[in-house]
Amino acid sequence: MMSGVSGATLPYLRPASTSASHATSGLEPVAPDETKAAANGFRVDVSQVKLLSGATPISVADDPVLHDLMATNWLMTHGATATQATVSDDAPENTYAQVKVDGQVVATLYNGGSSTMTNDAAARIGKLEDPPGLGGPHLAQWRADQYAARLGGTVEKASTAITQSQWTPRESASTTYSREQLDAAFQAMLAEGQKASAQRQSAYLASGTQAGRSAVRVA
Repeated sequence: MMSGVSGATLPYLRPASTSASHATSGLEPVAPDETKAAANGFRVDVSQVKLLSGATPISVADDPVLHDLMATNWLMTHGATATQATVSDDAPENTYAQVKVDGQVVATLYNGGSSTMTNDAAARIGKLEDPPGLGGPHLAQWRADQYAARLGGTVEKASTAITQSQWTPRESASTTYSREQLDAAFQAMLAEGQKASAQRQSAYLASGTQAGRSAVRVA
């Protein structure tokens, strides 16, 4: 506990170079010409700079690998997926059943097996391990029965419920994009960059104009 530190006198930490400065305090300062000459020794001699021979500048658009890499990154950053699902798993039209307690919906099950529930229901249900290998409507039914048993509720199957044979597992999202998607993304990326550059230039010109007006003196 350091409650008394604020009222105590703390030791002054002296830099290691302090003693050396005292020892050399009697020396005369370096003459300006010598300082300038020393500084000149670290400057780049422009006459010695040579241009690279044989180097050919290329555009990103001309490098297929870099082109596709940047386009892929743009698509991922903007949340685009190669295979877009038409309807999400938890869409209302994918509802399998509802669990009700005293007439109130406390949990909703979907044909893919996923579920949503109230915070109170989740707290009362606690940890629930799904049976291995179970999925789709079979999983939805198993979860609905477990929820109802633990919450003291009832299961009401929805009119949109499907059978296990009607269920098609969703494929995992792919990050492989078509040629058309990559080319379109690259063009969109260039357009964004040009727009941002134009906005910065406009802001810069506007600030310069404003500064010029402020500098005018009225006689």
